[in-house]
Amino acid sequence: MRYKAIFFDRDGTLTYFNKEKEAWRDQTISQWSGKPFDLPYEKMMLLFGLASEGKTPWYQTLDDERAFFKRYYRYLLIGEGIEEKINERAEMLFDALWCNGDRVLFPETTEVLEYFYSHGYKMGVISDTSPSLEYTLQQLGIAKYFTSFTASSLVGAGKPSPIIFNAALNAQNVSAEESLYVDDYQPEADGARDLGFTSFLIDRTGNSENNRWTIQNLKQLIDFAETV
Repeated sequence: MRYKAIFFDRDGTLTYFNKEKEAWRDQTISQWSGKPFDLPYEKMMLLFGLASEGKTPWYQTLDDERAFFKRYYRYLLIGEGIEEKINERAEMLFDALWCNGDRVLFPETTEVLEYFYSHGYKMGVISDTSPSLEYTLQQLGIAKYFTSFTASSLVGAGKPSPIIFNAALNAQNVSAEESLYVDDYQPEADGARDLGFTSFLIDRTGNSENNRWTIQNLKQLIDFAETV
């Protein structure tokens, strides 16, 4: 076997965000504020900055993360002009949304993980995320396939920095040349390839450039592995 390890991004690759949960959040906050609620990326990052309260990194343990997101939802409600029951409502949002069915597996995820696990690959997840990375995958029943969970908040760098990729490689004691990687974000897939990974971009929309390093379904990783 040419490859010894395979690494996956989490969101957009193995999992996607639960649209029903997001719709409930938006509807609930709209009812409390009396106006439509929207959460673009820029607004979310501003709230993250407020919730950090000057701390860098924002969180390093699960307890840090829980406290952070309780502050995050409190700042969110204040920003929406909500004045009543701020703490109670922030707790309600936290309980409903933090690591509570907020992610769903893509249909082929478990089958693909089972294939590589049963074929003896070392398996890891590399994600620009928080200490709850492993916890979220435990909830979905797939943490058992992995022996490393490399989160940006714990290594102090996000993708496509070589720091986070090298941390993942060191955790599995493999080289980039011995490893496969798949991500749904082009710069991150390219960053891994620049380090020597055999790296794939997964684009389920089919809008990306069609080449040997772009796939539309995780099952295509199996097809590749069986040809090398």
